[in-house]
Amino acid sequence: MDLIHVRLGVADADESADWYVEQLGFERSWEFTAADGSARHVYVADGNGFELQLTDAEGEDAIAEADRFDHLALGVEDVDAAFEAIEHHGVVKEPGDQPEAGARTAFVRDPDGHVVELVQPLSD
Repeated sequence: MDLIHVRLGVADADESADWYVEQLGFERSWEFTAADGSARHVYVADGNGFELQLTDAEGEDAIAEADRFDHLALGVEDVDAAFEAIEHHGVVKEPGDQPEAGARTAFVRDPDGHVVELVQPLSD
């Protein structure tokens, strides 16, 4: 498994991305909007390929959620196999395709309740 990104809730994804680029030397790497339009995800990468997923969301709770850690993502070869093999402490989301993100993902909790995303790129 490889650590590939950490997701942070932010008030404005563009403003946050600009800060990481201008102040810390990250580069914008890609972005997508949720299929239902409820959230926008902007990724910035460091020189080693590690990314921060900066997510802004619509709704009353968006600002309250903006200052919190959301999850860390691990790249795996097979999401379904990893999901079945890992001794997790709660299922957040079972394996499923996320075409907008180009990945098959699943979300589980670690022993302390932190969310861990398992990510497998979708085949072309």
